[in-house]
Parts: sequence; C-alpha cells; structure tokens
Amino acid sequence: MAFNHLPACVHDALTPLSVTPVTHSVPMAKNHRSDRPVPDPASRPSPAAVLGGLASGPSRAARITHTEHLPPRAGRHAVWPDRIRAEVIAAVRECGIEHPWAHQALAAEHALDGDSVVVATGTASGKSLAYLVPVLSTLLEGSKAPNGRGATALYLSPTKALAADQCRSVKELSQPLGTAVRPAVYDGDTPYEEREWVRQYANYVLTNPDMLHRGILPSHPRWSSFLKSLKYVVIDECHTYRGVFGSHVAQVLRRLRRVCARYGSSPVFLLASATAAEPAVAARRLTGLPVVEVADDASPRGELVFALWEPPLTELHGEKGAPVRRTATAETADLLTDLTVRGVRSVAFVRSRRGAELISVIAQEKLAEVDRSLVHRVAAYRGGYLPEERRALERALHSGELLGLAATTALELGVDVSGLDAVVICGYPGTRASLWQQAGRAGRSGQGALAVLVARDDPLDTFLVHHPEALFDRPVESTVLDPDNPYVLAPHLCAAAAELPLTEEDLELFGPACADVLPQLEAAKLLRRRTRAWHWTRRERAADLTDIRGGGGRPVQIVEEGTGRLLGTVDEAAAHSAVHEGAVHLHQGRTYLVRSLDLADSVALVEQADPPYSTVARDTTAISVLETDTEIPWGAGRLCYGSVEVTNQVVSFLRRRLLTGEVLGETKLDLPPRTLRTRAVWWTVTEDQLDEARISPEILGGSLHAAEHASIGMLPLFATCDRWDIGGVSVPLHPDTLLPTVFVYDGHPGGAGFAERAFHTARAWLTATREAIASCECDAGCPSCIQSPKCGNGNDPLHKRGAVRLLTTLLREAPDPPEEGAGAGTEAASA
Repeated sequence: MAFNHLPACVHDALTPLSVTPVTHSVPMAKNHRSDRPVPDPASRPSPAAVLGGLASGPSRAARITHTEHLPPRAGRHAVWPDRIRAEVIAAVRECGIEHPWAHQALAAEHALDGDSVVVATGTASGKSLAYLVPVLSTLLEGSKAPNGRGATALYLSPTKALAADQCRSVKELSQPLGTAVRPAVYDGDTPYEEREWVRQYANYVLTNPDMLHRGILPSHPRWSSFLKSLKYVVIDECHTYRGVFGSHVAQVLRRLRRVCARYGSSPVFLLASATAAEPAVAARRLTGLPVVEVADDASPRGELVFALWEPPLTELHGEKGAPVRRTATAETADLLTDLTVRGVRSVAFVRSRRGAELISVIAQEKLAEVDRSLVHRVAAYRGGYLPEERRALERALHSGELLGLAATTALELGVDVSGLDAVVICGYPGTRASLWQQAGRAGRSGQGALAVLVARDDPLDTFLVHHPEALFDRPVESTVLDPDNPYVLAPHLCAAAAELPLTEEDLELFGPACADVLPQLEAAKLLRRRTRAWHWTRRERAADLTDIRGGGGRPVQIVEEGTGRLLGTVDEAAAHSAVHEGAVHLHQGRTYLVRSLDLADSVALVEQADPPYSTVARDTTAISVLETDTEIPWGAGRLCYGSVEVTNQVVSFLRRRLLTGEVLGETKLDLPPRTLRTRAVWWTVTEDQLDEARISPEILGGSLHAAEHASIGMLPLFATCDRWDIGGVSVPLHPDTLLPTVFVYDGHPGGAGFAERAFHTARAWLTATREAIASCECDAGCPSCIQSPKCGNGNDPLHKRGAVRLLTTLLREAPDPPEEGAGAGTEAASA
C-alpha cells in the first residue's frame, strides 16, 4: 500500500405562529445535590401538558408522528469505599452530596483496585464524581508522601471548553483540601509563562488529545516528573472518539502508555461515556487495555416525554419538481418561540453555528410580534464565543433570565446546565448516543422533561420519525474505530520513534499492522533501523506528520482578503468542497464568501458578506477495486468488502435559500481530481435478478443510483458516522465486477470502519433503506428518500420504484449476517 495521502514528506519516499402568552410563577427549591437554587419541579407544567400546548396550533398535531413516554426512576444509594480518604468524602458532602449513587461507588472501587474502568451511564448520572473521588483521594494521599512530587493525574477531553468547565469543578470540590490538589488546564490557549508552572507543580493536568499528541509526548523529558508519578488517566466523553479521529486518539494513548513505561509508571485509565453498546469493548479498543464496565445507572430520573416531529410539505418544488418540506431550522425556531412564550425553559440543538444563530434570530423576531419583553430571553450559544460569554449564557439560562437557547453541540458535552424543561433537537444528530446526550440536558434536576426531535428533509430523519422503534427499541451504537488503519498507524509509529527509539517489544502495543507498515516507512526513509530499534530520521517534528482531527496533508489557510488576517484553516482533503471559489464560509458567527482558492499555495481568500443562501459542493466519482478481502453470496449476486481507489472531482456547487432550502442556482467549478485509497462495501446483481425485479436497461442506472443515495443516507443508523463521512458510486456495468454494482466507501484514507460496519449489518441496513424509500409519500423521489444534497449528477437519473423492486429482490435472498470481526477487526454490536 502506498501512503499517497500522508503529508508531502511521506509521499517522497422558515408559517406564522399562533400562541397565547403563558407565564408561570416558579418558586425556588434546594437541589438535593447542591446549594444552587432551582425551580421547584412541582410548580412546573408536566411534559405532556407542554407537548399538548405545542400541538394546539393550526395543523400542529398532525406533525407529531410518535410520542414515547419514559417513566421516572428512583435512585439507589451506596457508600464510598472505605479506602477513600475522609477529607475527600467531607469535601463531597460540603457540595450537598451525602451518599453516592451505587454506580459511582462501584467505579471508585475498581479505580482503587487498579482496574481500568468505563462508566457508561446516562446524562446527569454523576459520572464525573465517579472518577474524581478516587483521583482526588489518591492525589491527597500522594501529597502526604515525605519525598517527591506525589501522585499525578491526567484528564483528557475532546474540547477545550469541557476541560475548562471540569477544571472549575475540580477547584470547587477540592477547595477544602488546600494545596494538596493543584489542577491546571494545559492546552493551546495556556499562556507560555504558565506552562512551566503546570509542568513542574500541577498534579491534575487537564488537556485534550491534540495537545497530548503535539505538545506533551514530543516533549516528554520536560514532563518526566509528572509522567513518572502518573496514577490515573481520565478520558471524558469517550464515545466522541470514533472514526478516524478516534483511531488517531487510540494510537496517541498507546504512545502515552509507552512513554509512561519508560519512566516506570503504568496509569489506570478511567473512562466516562454516554450509555453505549458494549462500552468495555469500545474502551478496550481505544486504550489497548482490559477495561471493566460499569453501566447499571443508579441515578434517579424524572419522566421524559419524547416526541418525533415531521415538518409539513410546502408548495415549493425542488430538483426534478420534487416536493420540499418546511425546513427543520424554521420549524425548530417556531417551537423555541412557543416554548419561550409559555415560560418553558428550553434549549434547541442544531448542528451548525449558523443554524444556531439563525434559529435565535427567527425566534427573537417572532417573539417581538407577541411580547417585546421576551425578545432578550432567547439567545444563541455556540463554539467561537469567548469563555466569559459562554459562562454568562449558562448562568442566565440556569437562573431563568434566559428561557430559550439555540445551541450547537458545544452545550452537549458535559456543561452542567440544570433546570431545563424541554429540548428541541433540529435534525437527527447522527447517533442515538448523541440524541440521548442532548435529550438528557433537560430534566437534570429530577423534574419531568420534554424532548422533541424535528426531522430534516432527508432519508434517515424521515425514516426515524416513521420508525420510532429504531430509536427507542435499540441500544445506542458501539463506537467504530480502527487503530490498525495503516494511514493512521504510520505517522504515529514515526512519532513514537521520535519520542523513543522503537523496538521489537513495542510493536505488540501498536498492533499487528506494524509488520506491514514499518518496511514501507523504512523504504520511504522516514525510519531507519539500527541494531534493535527504529529511529526517526528527519529534522522536522514527526508529530506534525498528521492532524489527528483531519485527513492529513498541508492545511489550506483561510485569509481575509482586505486585511490579510488569518481566519483559520481547513483540511487539504476538505478544501475542494469547503472553500472553493464562491463557497459560503462561516467563522465565529460571521459569514464570508470565498473569492479565490489557490491550491498551489494552499490559500483561500475570503471577504465578509451576508448572502441569503448557503452553498453545497457537488462532485463526480469513479471507483476501482484494488482487493476484495471477503465476499458472500446474495443469491446469484455478491456482497463484498475490501480496498478500493476512488477518484473524485468537485464539479459545481448549489446555492440554497437558507430557510426553505430552495435551490437558487448551480455554478460550475474547474478543480483537479483527487484520488483516495480507502475501504468499501459493495453489492452486485445479476441479469436474472434484474429480470425478477422487472428492471429494464432504461431504468437500471436510476434504480441503482436511487438505492445508492438512500443507503448512504441510512448508514448512520447502523454505523457511528455522518453521511458526509461516506460516499458512494453506482455503475450499471462496473469494469472490475462485470455486473451492475453499488459501492459505499469510507471518505477517509485507509478507511474509518464505517464500510466494514455496513458489511456486517448489510441485511438490516438495506432492509431499512428499502423501507425508507417505499414508505415515502412522494411519487418519483425527493430529499426525504432518494435525492442527495451532494450528488454531482444533479440527482439524475433516479428511479424510486425501480430501487424498491431491486432491493426487494436482493433482500429476498439475503443470507445471515456475516460474523463480526471478519474484516479489519472493528468491534461493534448489532444495530
């Protein structure tokens, strides 16, 4: 395999709203778990009453496709292990927590026993306390040692904001312990004058995987005292480490374990996650260590009413005359307005920063028509705000000064905002884990809560609001990651060799793929073997070979044309579709238009603008099979999994009206093609199967194309991915298979585990795809079933009925699912 996707040095070798203002006098009560005042749950309207109010407007009731009622649950207490120091238990009691929940005590027991453990319980179940108590007790114990620094602990979070939140919580909790616990944040925002103090004196360092990869590990001699005494590594929100990013983090953690061993330490890993299927399996794959699972949630929970909401069809028409639904953004803004008028404290989650700002602005405009005093009780919350701005918004929401907040996932992870009554989720967030994480933001004080999922106009959202069992009768997903991906492994082997010479004994730690990757790194003159070890041969930093959140390669700088100010960067692989000429680019709440993209110098010049549209790039794709790893018969056809080479070219972009999604026009682009070696799942059909399905040559291409689009839209239900993480190609006669073939591939070099997951769940995945197409109320295909927003062929040809018949025939002969682990080793549970 050629590493042609690593950096250059690796190559070288918006319906008016009818509402009645309702106000509630909300007395305050003490939270049983803290001294902070929260509204008395008994004074609030029930979740069912709130939902009834939302459904009382014109045609509103018909938009609710399903309502799920989750009953309240009582909590189960336990006692802290007797090995926890009395000072720590006293500090916890000062915070209003008399007794731990049973799962907190159990997790602490495992940590003290030296077992790596994952706490996989629901939102607001106290996971942080489960790991903080044993960590603080150990740090306090270490501070009593007569010599040396004492014990240390490292905390890793996926975002800087979460690390900052956790640092404040640790400081509050450990204040009675004096200077025995010295927490500090160490990330890219830490001033250089503070960094030396952190290295020398902090014993609880909070950082992120990026800083560990680029800053701490390459400079490990300067961290030797800290690493020598490292007892615990806390990995918060570990379910976020999935796909390629998760695979990179897995290798960073292996490098950390190796460097720790060099200094004589073997830290215990404490992981926290939203409830996950087989959390111990995912945690083991992430850390490379045996991990004990604590998943029996003993915390109390109020009643939750969860409604699925489908926006109505409009009179507008999209591509090929397809009907267009009202956008989820406009519908969510209406619901947030209604909830605010009714005095219901709410958060609306939306994926994009611009979406959060847009929902906030629309809601404020609608509130001005009802009661101008309510306008300033709705705001937006997203990444890019200053920390003090975020804290002010959190305090205003908690106090009741703010009633509504339109937020990105910046508010999803870990931020402690209690007292919410309702959550509106603008579009399926991609995974059931994230869905429950967002829904769990409401009802955190034990009161009842309402959650509403507003469907976007795409196959997956449409399927889910009409198939509630897919959300409520299935566990959350397993985390898909593949640390053995050679495109991930290679730069980390180089980084490890630069940190300490890489020996034969180290290879077991990094996985079996080392045997194939190391000779290629030697041939590329990146590593050189001397006696028993491999050494890094270059002057440049090996840690700079890869961006663990990106696809590698030289990042494209985004520069403001008038001022020369650097706004940020975008991954090389994403530049063609993200910052092409004419693209709308968002940065910290401001909108820019890309004026030019210079690929040679990796610079995109932008200017500030306020266009009334968004842009979506379109591309064309060709694919060739490099190697078939495994295949099984599907009647006369075949289901296959293996390596492919994808040639992709961005050819145009669409301009879509922000509120309606209406296509305003298409502009051609002239960009060079790109190649990608990755992993794919594909299926073939024979002439006999086409005859049985009544697929004539005239509709074959449209039938395959429609099935491809819908299957890509449905895969995120079965693999922890976004439809933008994957791609597809359908060919009436593919030169490598000599049959009509549909491919779905990972959009990352070397693969990300998504195509393999598709292979292992193919029957369930394609059955759901067929149901999504067949149950859609359109006649010839629409964005809710077979049209794709990124189709380079303008969604032509597409044949809805042909796709249904084709998939029906294929599934009639579907075998039992192949056994997990038959491919590249990704561990995942059945969807």
